[in-house]
Formats: sequence, structure tokens, C-alpha cells
Amino acid sequence: MKGISRGLKAIGMLAAATVLCLAHPAAAEYPERPIRLIVAFPPGGSTDLSARSLASFLQKELGEGVNVMVENRPGASGEIGFTALAEAKPDGYTIGFINSPNVLTIPIERKPRFDWRAYDLLGNVIDDPGNFSVHKDSEIQPLADLVAYAKANPFKVTIGTSGVGSDDHLAVLAFQRIAGVKLTHIPFKGSADVQNAVAGRHIMVGAINIGEAMAAQAGGAPVRNLGQMSVQRSDVAPDVPTFKEQGFDIVFNSLRGAAAPKGLPEPIRERLAAAVAKVAANPEFRAKMKASYAPMSFLSPDAFAAALSTGEDGIRTLWKETPWVEK
Repeated sequence: MKGISRGLKAIGMLAAATVLCLAHPAAAEYPERPIRLIVAFPPGGSTDLSARSLASFLQKELGEGVNVMVENRPGASGEIGFTALAEAKPDGYTIGFINSPNVLTIPIERKPRFDWRAYDLLGNVIDDPGNFSVHKDSEIQPLADLVAYAKANPFKVTIGTSGVGSDDHLAVLAFQRIAGVKLTHIPFKGSADVQNAVAGRHIMVGAINIGEAMAAQAGGAPVRNLGQMSVQRSDVAPDVPTFKEQGFDIVFNSLRGAAAPKGLPEPIRERLAAAVAKVAANPEFRAKMKASYAPMSFLSPDAFAAALSTGEDGIRTLWKETPWVEK
């Protein structure tokens, strides 16, 4: 009996060793087929352009012959794409770009099939502060002018955003509360529509992320930026003062980073996170982001999680004070 027992034990140990030997080469060989990168917004926008740049650099980091293909899954303020990413198989062949605050606000507004904890975070790449823009010929110069006009003319200031619950909409709500003004919110489908409305003087003010606004301005759009909602001036807009410099303590931004479905095998998760970190540190990639007015702020997976957790707490507080769902 002892001999049989020893034999069975040896067979078990051999089987376990075989499994380990098979597992390591599989992880080492990753990736063996194309990787798709889901973007929850339409082609051509700032998120899409940043994601495509990330994809092209990731290919180089992950090895010769690796193909990272962007797949746009827009709709419902990002919910369709975020859900597709959360429900994908966690094998490393589906990754994606997630955006705050949308990935935080959607689960607060309703009950989707995801929240930010449904992902293995791989690292944040972009941090685009909020900003208010006006037509270049507007008489409104600093934010103080906007506040003075809005107080004298309640609801006459029309301000456009990229949609209800977007980062710019939440920034508008925060500004109204802090400045003690009442504005008329005009939601659009995206920031490009807001830019066009400001340029055509269909609205008085556009709430547009500073990177997107600077890119529009560089492209000839007749817009002027009143202030960026960052702790300090972004390197893509060094001449635009912060809201805090002008007496309004508002910090609002849009984080855009890489994530994967929860449950990646550890070797694959580590490899993807390391690749994102290397891309973010690549001088060529950083120069490309700056040239396209995409403000960079790399956060490790743990730091990214901490930022999302803090952001979620703040947004839940704002929701209790000023629910933003409009009927």
C-alpha cells in the first residue's frame, strides 16, 4: 500500500510540474494573436486619437508582429464600450480605454453592468482639465466678467457641454454652486459640437477640456479660453490661468487610461501594465501627445485606482447635493 501511495504521489507531483511547465511558456508567448483595444467613444475625438497613438506604441513594446487594433464602441455616454470591456474574456486579448468621470458617473446615475472595479487597471495616460471657452470676440475676458454678467442676468448665459453627466457638465454644476450663479445648460453629443456652437455664437460659453480647446484653437477655431480647472497650468496651455488663480477653487478633469477585464492572468497583467508604463515614458509618445494637445499624467495601476476611488467619492457627494440627470 505504501508503494502504491508513493507512486500516486509521484504521479500527482509530475502532473503538477507538467501544468507549471505548460503555464509559463503560454504566458511567455503572449500575445499570439491580435489584441483589440475598445474605445467607448466615436472615431476622431480626443479619446479615440489618444487611444490610437497608445495602440501603435503598445505594438512596439509587446513585440515584433503584434497588432493592437482599436475598436470603437460608442453610445450611451460610454456605457456600451465600458460594458463590452468589462464583459470580455480576461485573457489579455481585449483591453480598452476608460474615461472619468463617465466610468464613475454612469453607475451613480443608473445600474449598468460594470463599475470601475470591474477592470484590471493598467495605467492612466491622459489627464485633461476642464475649461470654459468663449468666442474670441466675446466681451467676457476673465471669469470675473462671466460671473458678473451671470449674476446680473440669471439663466441668460447659455453654456454647452458634451452631455448630461459629462465631466464638463459636472464642472458647470460645481461652478454654479461656488460662484453663486445660474446658467442655462445646453447638452450636445460631443465636444466638437460644443466648439462649433461657440464658434458660431449659438451659445455664449463652451465647457470644453483644455486639450480639446487648444487643439481647436490651433486649428483656426475662433475661440478663447477663460481658464483651466487644474491644480497648476497644463503644459499644453501655459498661458491660460487656472480657475483657482482667478478665485474659484475648482479642479475638474478627465482621466483617460488603459484597462482590461477583471481577472487577467498575473504574468499577462504585469506585461501589459509594464508596456503601458514604457509607452507613457517614451519621449516620442510624449512629444506626440503634446503636439496633439493631450495633457499627459501617467498613473500606475494602484495610483489610477486611488484616483478613481477619490473621484467617485466626490461625484457621489455632488450627486446628493445636485443630481444632474435632466428630464
